[in-house]
Amino acid sequence: MTGPGGAAVEPSAPRLSVVILAYLDEPDLEASVRSALASIGVDVEVVLVDNGSTDGAVDRLDGTPGVRVLRPGRNLGFAGGCNAGAAVATGDLIALLNGDAVAQPTAMAALARAAQRPDIGVASACVTLADEPSLLNSRGSDVHFLGFGWSGGFREPVADHLVETEVVGASGAAMVMRRALWDELGGFLDDYFAYLEDTELSIRCWQRGLRVVYVPEALVRHRYEFSRNPRKYYLLERNRLLLVLTLYQARTLAVLLLPLLLAEGATFAMALAGGWGREKVAGWGWLLRNRRLVATRRRQLQQERTVPDRSLAGRLVANLDPGNYPLPPVVRPFDALLAAYWRVARRLL
Repeated sequence: MTGPGGAAVEPSAPRLSVVILAYLDEPDLEASVRSALASIGVDVEVVLVDNGSTDGAVDRLDGTPGVRVLRPGRNLGFAGGCNAGAAVATGDLIALLNGDAVAQPTAMAALARAAQRPDIGVASACVTLADEPSLLNSRGSDVHFLGFGWSGGFREPVADHLVETEVVGASGAAMVMRRALWDELGGFLDDYFAYLEDTELSIRCWQRGLRVVYVPEALVRHRYEFSRNPRKYYLLERNRLLLVLTLYQARTLAVLLLPLLLAEGATFAMALAGGWGREKVAGWGWLLRNRRLVATRRRQLQQERTVPDRSLAGRLVANLDPGNYPLPPVVRPFDALLAAYWRVARRLL
């Protein structure tokens, strides 16, 4: 038996739905879709969500065996687009693959094997840099105790990360989880739109006693670029606060109140210096206007969890060290102060 991409598929192979989003000009989209279809060891379908593609790639892929095209008529963001794709998927496993990422033939099967284990919440790929495949783009996300997140292991040699390890956050660029668990968790919160939705979903798994793991043999090449624009900074900062305010227990928020306030002052100063101060204020405004949504989300996430913050605190990093976004030297003393505070504060949780 062969799959839609011509790869051999065993009759007992798990059914995997790969959700891929298309937005604006996607020069690697066709290669991404075809790499998913060519996966070995899984029975693959691709759900291609047109989030506003402008280069004709979606039209060229429409009608390809194994590909279902979904056209919502507007940009749903990463969170909403993945949710829309998963809603029509038929697989027992849900995979997310970026439209600028190309999976190696055995990558999806490796992720599927890990995700099917009952103690695993999300399996995250070994995402390498497309132009330098011997270097990591991400081995999952590192998450700071104040909610900042970044690509773990950025530009570190892949050869140094050949063992499966636990990570705080899976990378939405290439990840797999059981469909039943995705449905139980409700997928992503649409309101995140883009950035940190994969981190929130991962931490929710940890809060249910499910592990999130990096799978080194699941190789995916990603044409990565850290874009810098006011809209991105708005979403990153707004979503960071949304994550902290809804995921952390009340005691944790009380213990972190002072550093959270200090961090808001520092990020606002950086925003003003970087020309996105208005966007930082807009993020505060969104949280204030949507305080009922935030409160409702908080109640939901606190009710569903079974693992307290004190058991998970050791997984959060103390120092700000994003390899893909070097911090200005002036931040280092502040970072050292925060790390010292966290070492003490963890004992109070």
